[in-house]
Amino acid sequence: MPADHAPQESTTADGHTVIRVRGARENNLRNVDVDLPKRRLSVFTGVSGSGKSSLVFGTIAAESQRLINETYTAFIQSFMPSLGRPDVDGLHNLSAAIVVDQERMGANSRSTVGTATDAYTMLRIVFSRLGTPHIGTSGAFSFNLPEGMCPNCEGLGQVSDIDVDQLVDRTKSLNEGAIRVPGYAVDSWPWSVMAASGFYDPDKKLDDFTEQEWADFLRKTAVKVKVGSNNLTYEGLITKIQRTWLVKDREGLQPHIRAFVDRAVVFTDCPECGGTRLSRAALSSKIAGVNIADCSAMQISDLAAFVRTVDDPSVGPLLDSLRHLLESLVEIGLGYLSLDRAASTLSGGEAQRVKMVRHLGSSITDVTYVFDEPTVGLHPHDIQRMNGLLLRLRDKGNTVLVVEHKPEVIAIADHVVDLGPGAGEAGGEICYTGDVAGLVASGTLTGRHFGHRVRLRETVREPRGQLSIKGADLHNLQDVSVDVPLGVLTVVTGVAGSGKSSLIHGYLAGREGVVVADQTPIRGSRRSNPATYTGLLNPIRAAFAKANGVKPALFSANSEGACPKCNGLGLVYTDLAMMAGVASVCEECEGRRFTPEVLTYRLNGKNISEVLGMSVAEAHAFFPSGQAHTILGRLDDVGLGYLRLGQPLNTLSGGERQRLKLAIHMAEKSSTYLLDEPTSGLHMADVDKLLELLDRLVDEGNSVVVIEHHQAVMAHADWLIDLGPGGGHDGGRVVFTGTPAGLVATGDTLTAEHLRKYVGG
Repeated sequence: MPADHAPQESTTADGHTVIRVRGARENNLRNVDVDLPKRRLSVFTGVSGSGKSSLVFGTIAAESQRLINETYTAFIQSFMPSLGRPDVDGLHNLSAAIVVDQERMGANSRSTVGTATDAYTMLRIVFSRLGTPHIGTSGAFSFNLPEGMCPNCEGLGQVSDIDVDQLVDRTKSLNEGAIRVPGYAVDSWPWSVMAASGFYDPDKKLDDFTEQEWADFLRKTAVKVKVGSNNLTYEGLITKIQRTWLVKDREGLQPHIRAFVDRAVVFTDCPECGGTRLSRAALSSKIAGVNIADCSAMQISDLAAFVRTVDDPSVGPLLDSLRHLLESLVEIGLGYLSLDRAASTLSGGEAQRVKMVRHLGSSITDVTYVFDEPTVGLHPHDIQRMNGLLLRLRDKGNTVLVVEHKPEVIAIADHVVDLGPGAGEAGGEICYTGDVAGLVASGTLTGRHFGHRVRLRETVREPRGQLSIKGADLHNLQDVSVDVPLGVLTVVTGVAGSGKSSLIHGYLAGREGVVVADQTPIRGSRRSNPATYTGLLNPIRAAFAKANGVKPALFSANSEGACPKCNGLGLVYTDLAMMAGVASVCEECEGRRFTPEVLTYRLNGKNISEVLGMSVAEAHAFFPSGQAHTILGRLDDVGLGYLRLGQPLNTLSGGERQRLKLAIHMAEKSSTYLLDEPTSGLHMADVDKLLELLDRLVDEGNSVVVIEHHQAVMAHADWLIDLGPGGGHDGGRVVFTGTPAGLVATGDTLTAEHLRKYVGG
């Protein structure tokens, strides 16, 4: 055989076929050893809190990213987040990891689906070459650059107008407290600058101000004024509010200021650009009679069709890339979005899929992609598409690691790692590794529930009335009128983009007696935890104070009892100047957060730090009665028994955040609960518990309305409202209302098709 056709000799490199994890102890992992095949699709299963995320995100992905960061110079590392080394003995054969998570995309008002995917950048270049009249470079089509933005709204598309009567009470003088803006109470610092400015009499009622005084009071630009012996800056009230609050992103404002701004500021489309954000010149340039703003406003599936009609060799390769990107967005089930949609309005699942598209077009291979429940927010119809994309990433030669609960995704895995057997302290062990057939036969909780089906109700509950929605036309809703029954479990379903959220959040959420528990992040510092958020800390502190004859403030890590070295955080953050900052456990309190004196006080043999280290389930037994027992019981009811009382809120998943909010709302006397995909993050075994909880809420006289794709929840409903038939402008209509049995028997929608298969299987 000629030498050039000799079989290639095996090299050491060929032996690197598995990622080897040895002795992983991050969070609740118990010395876990596991081998994961490379260039395969591995799915990690197990109940909520079993350790899946600790293994996949907290150990494998975290170490891969830390090692990559270490290859940069110390100077560059100083600008990167500090990543601690995971608690693990050994990780071998890691490849570069790309985490595609459900974090919402930045709340920056200038970020859109188009800018986040680079589709808008490509469109700008196409218009700068082919648009007539020709108006210059691609920058002339950017609403984020001075040459392309509308000068009136500075590229935001909206202008704000302030409702003066929300700011002041015209019947009062300044001294009587006429200003109703947060922070401007009589005798406050901002108030005193205004009252002593000399531009008007602080004893004069605002109604009696002259035109000049009114102008100075509201809109005067910054000037120096002498107040006593100080030279201070004076600004009109509206001028100051615009400068300090309105230029900031809404999400960055403190809650009480955000609530005030929402009341006082009315946003309308900019009259100059009609909300398109662009200059007149940019809007004048067209291709086939269509300008770039028209393209951005089109549904992506329609834009893909339009781009296919544009043909010019001068931008041929760019048009190919743009077509491929738009078609990928359609294929991944996002064809109903438009490029001008603000990135901050995307759900966690939508944000994850937008990020995924960027990687599908990448020519890099042999990396590890890490996904966190990629099916969240997806109808069963869309899950099939998602599976296809995960397999495509694998077939390009990548290692794909997926944390997932849905049996449809577990079914396509090459390799399954099942963690458990329980959650928190009762989890953190490998219960099974191997193929899907082995999982089903394994007898683990996941294996036993793999073929589990919730049956249709034998009898449905009778409604006690209804909430009517008439002529709903928000977003893609097409003049929808529908009655939502009261006193029953109603499930609203339909493919992604069919209009479910627009209908329910847009027309039910604001009504009296309606409580919304959703998955949005809970605003809070790293000091916030389930004990502080639920009000549980108050009865705990009171119990400690009573048992020891001291004051309750000692038992707060944010107050008198805090360790002075770390201020009650338990960690010391050290800024190493050129090197990445480091968070280390406080040496003084050893992470316990309290002073040694406070830790000498005990309640039934435990100190406050030990109590905050308990799980909800342990604490429920520890406090056998009283307010603490009641709150802990609610947390247990919503499936959060494994959470530690002192666990920082920013470590909770979207599903956990929703269940925490639900537990708090259960204390209120509500009449209608509104839940948005409460099954996200829930194991199949926990879905049964969630259904029991929803039944209990209804049986106690409440109404429950759930936006949900999980067939188990649909099957268990008393009443279904199905939207569709597709997404975007192919959706927005009610295609079925009635009982689940009625949908299975006579429905011809995508939901009917999948529910029929589910209950038949």
